[in-house]
Amino acid sequence: MGRPWIVGVRAGALAGALAGVLLLTACGDPSSDPGPAPTPSPLSPLSPLSPASPPSSPSSPSTGPTTHQRPAATPAATERPGPTVLYLGDSLAMENQKVLGGLLRDETKARYTGAPYSGTTLCDYLEGTGEDSLVPPKDKAAALVRRLRPDFVVLQFWGNAWGYTPCMDGITYDKARDRYFARYSADAGRLTEQIAGAANGVRIVWVLQGPDPITPDRVRRVNAVYERQARASGGLLADAGKAVSPAAGRYTWAQYLPCTAYEREHGPYCTQPGSGRTALHRDDDYLHFCLAPTTSTPKPCPVRSPGILRITRAISRAISEAVTATAD
Repeated sequence: MGRPWIVGVRAGALAGALAGVLLLTACGDPSSDPGPAPTPSPLSPLSPLSPASPPSSPSSPSTGPTTHQRPAATPAATERPGPTVLYLGDSLAMENQKVLGGLLRDETKARYTGAPYSGTTLCDYLEGTGEDSLVPPKDKAAALVRRLRPDFVVLQFWGNAWGYTPCMDGITYDKARDRYFARYSADAGRLTEQIAGAANGVRIVWVLQGPDPITPDRVRRVNAVYERQARASGGLLADAGKAVSPAAGRYTWAQYLPCTAYEREHGPYCTQPGSGRTALHRDDDYLHFCLAPTTSTPKPCPVRSPGILRITRAISRAISEAVTATAD
């Protein structure tokens, strides 16, 4: 996308220039240079996922959302069909989408559609948000739900805090915090209502976000919005942010964390095996979790990235547990 997207930063705080200019272009998603590398299936680290076209993005609004589905097969008489999952969100969802699709297919036999748009926030997916929205009418949440009839809609939004999304009407965290959270809460409620009104029985999965080193309290309060909305509407929570936080501090940002047992067993995911640490972020991007360089062209992450694997496993686990609970 052509406009930077990042959390709000106070005047004089760490990163006026660095955060706004260098980092997010990181709204632009990763480049495959010096050579394209297929995104691996996290559960089979040496094997690539099936190739798929990139999803819709603000830079190509005429392109429809990417759909990743299992090949048609005749299930056994006793086999339950997998859930239908729709994944919506911003540039974090954009970089995650292929890995999440692979996990959901492996773990739940899901029929999966990813339709993230970089730089967006909740209001971009609301119907009736105007012609200058970053999400076209055909890909609004309710429109996709009417068309796909998903069992789960996964919403992953960092929370646009600088006002680059037109539908926020210039309300920013830095200049009007109370208005920002009031508007964000209202949009969460409206989006829930529109999704529920588009099809019966849809469950929303709210993805809790990871730490922000610039405005840590903002992310804490954004997650509280998601938690309240889930309680009020029977939604689910996937605490993906906890998976990329230190054990001793849920809202303490860290570029490196100790390797998990899975990461140690699958070498590419433990980036510093000598010290037992793995990288969650690049040196030049504290927000995104893709370890490939970024460009202005949004697309899924092309390289193995521990942070993305941790986040998507938390989301997939929440859906798997909900599917199991329903079956029981």
